[in-house]
Amino acid sequence: MIALPFLRSASPPLQGERLYMRPPQLSDYRAWATLRAQSREFLAPWEPLWAVDDLERGAFRHRVRHYDEEAAAGTAHPFFLFRNADSRLLGGITLGNIRRGVGQNGMIGYWIGEPFAGQGYMHEALGLLIPYAFTKVRLHRLEAACIPSNERSIRLLEKAGFQREGLLRSYLKINGMWQDHLLFALIEDDVRR
Repeated sequence: MIALPFLRSASPPLQGERLYMRPPQLSDYRAWATLRAQSREFLAPWEPLWAVDDLERGAFRHRVRHYDEEAAAGTAHPFFLFRNADSRLLGGITLGNIRRGVGQNGMIGYWIGEPFAGQGYMHEALGLLIPYAFTKVRLHRLEAACIPSNERSIRLLEKAGFQREGLLRSYLKINGMWQDHLLFALIEDDVRR
C-alpha cells in the first residue's frame, strides 16, 4: 500500500496545558533522531532491540509511512508530543492495535525522552488521549502493558485510572528477551464515574 498525503486520515492535533500532540511528520526526523539517540540507554530496557539503521532518515521515512497506513486503516492513532513553550519534541504515544466488532478496544504504547521523564508530560498526554479514544475513536476499552519492574510506568498508568488486570507471560520481546508484562485496562465506564 502506498501512503498518499492527500488520502491521509491523520488524527487531529490535541492541545493540552503544557504540551500538544499531533501525528508524526517527515519533518520531525532530526528532532526525533536526536532525542532517541540521546535517550537510547534510558529507553533500551523497555523497548524491542533497535535495528542497526533505526535512527537513519530512511528508517524514519518507513516508520512515518507505516503510521500513515495504520491511521488510514483506522487501526492506530500515533502522536508525537511537543512542549507548548518551544515546540520541542518530548516523546510519543500511540493508540494502536484497534479492534472493532464486539471488542471496541485498543492498546496504548508510549515513550518519553530521558530529559523529560518524571515531569508529568506523559500523564498529561494520557489525559488528552483517553477522552479522544473514548469519544472520537469511540472505543470501549483501553489496554496498556508494561514490564513488572517498570515502576514509573506502573505509577503512571495507575495515576491515569488504569486498573491492573493480570500478568501476560512471555508477552513481548523487549531488549532482546521475551518478557512478562502486567496488563492494565481502562474502561469507558470507569472514566464516566
